[in-house]
Amino acid sequence: MRIFVAGGTGALGQHLLPQLVAAGHDVTALTRSDAKSAIVRAAGAEPVVGDALDRDSAVAAVRAARPEVVIHQLTALTNATNFRQFDKEFALTNRLRTEGIDNLLAGAQAAGARRFVAQSFAGWPVERTGGRIKTEADPFDPNPPANQRRSMAAIQYLEKQLANADLEGIALRYGGFYGPGSNMTRDGEIAELIRKRRFPIVGNGQGVWTFCHLEDGASATVAAVERGAPGVYNVGDDEPIEIATWLPAYARAIGAPAPRHVPTWLGRLLAGEVVVSMMTRVRGASNARAKAAFDWKPHYATFREGFATGLG
Repeated sequence: MRIFVAGGTGALGQHLLPQLVAAGHDVTALTRSDAKSAIVRAAGAEPVVGDALDRDSAVAAVRAARPEVVIHQLTALTNATNFRQFDKEFALTNRLRTEGIDNLLAGAQAAGARRFVAQSFAGWPVERTGGRIKTEADPFDPNPPANQRRSMAAIQYLEKQLANADLEGIALRYGGFYGPGSNMTRDGEIAELIRKRRFPIVGNGQGVWTFCHLEDGASATVAAVERGAPGVYNVGDDEPIEIATWLPAYARAIGAPAPRHVPTWLGRLLAGEVVVSMMTRVRGASNARAKAAFDWKPHYATFREGFATGLG
C-alpha cells in the first residue's frame, strides 16, 4: 500500500518507517527540513518537506503522495520535562493534535485515502477511580489536574475528529515509550535523574503505568495500517504496573541507587499536582482489544523483559 507518515523522524517514526518498508509498503514521510531527509531515505522511504501546521503545505504534501493510508505520529515532546507546567510544555504537541490532525485529515480526504491512523495516549487521560486497569470503553477523567486540562482537551479533540472523519479513523493510545530513541534508556534523561536520586517515588507509588517499547509501538501501528476496524485501541505491554514496583526495577537495570521515597505533600510542593497524580492515582490500560483486532502481541510482553534486554 501507499502510506504517508507525518512524524517519520520522531521517536516512534524512526522505528516505524523501516517496519513499514519491510512489510512491503511504499512509504512517503513528511519532514519539516531537508536536513532530516537523509533519515527518511536511510529507512527506505521517500521524504517530502512540509509543515503539518500549515494547512496548504500539509494538504499539498499528502495529495502529492496519493496515499491509501495516512499516519499521524507528530509530537514535540523532546524537551517536555517540567510537569508542574504540563500544558505549557505540551503546547506544541497540543497544536499538532488539533490543528495538525485537521490539516492532515483534509489532505487525506483530498487524496482519497481510506484509512487514517493517529497517535493518542493511554494512561493519565482515563478516569482515576475504580479498577487499576482500564479499557477503551472507560471514560476520560472528568476532573484532571488543572495543568493537564488543555492537553486532555487536545487528545479528546484528536479522537473525536478521527471518529467523525469520512474515512476509517484509528486512534492508537500508546503507553509510555521506552527503548532506543526515547528518553527512557540506559543512559537517557530519566536514567540520569534516577542515578542522581532526583526521581523519587511519591506517596504510596500506586499510580499504574502502561509501558510500550518503541519497537512494539511501531509493530502495532503497522498492524493497524493493514487490519482492524476503525476505533480506539490501547497499545502497550501485557502488565501495566505500579510505579512503586517498576521504578526500583528500572534503577536496578541501569545500575543506579534505589529511588528515594517522599511523602505526597512534599511531592506536591516540589513537583506539582500532575506529578502527584501520575505517581499515586493514574490507571493502567488493557491491550486486549488491540491484540485481538490486529492479531498482534508485544515482543516485550512486560517491563521485566523490556528493562532487561530492550533499553538500549
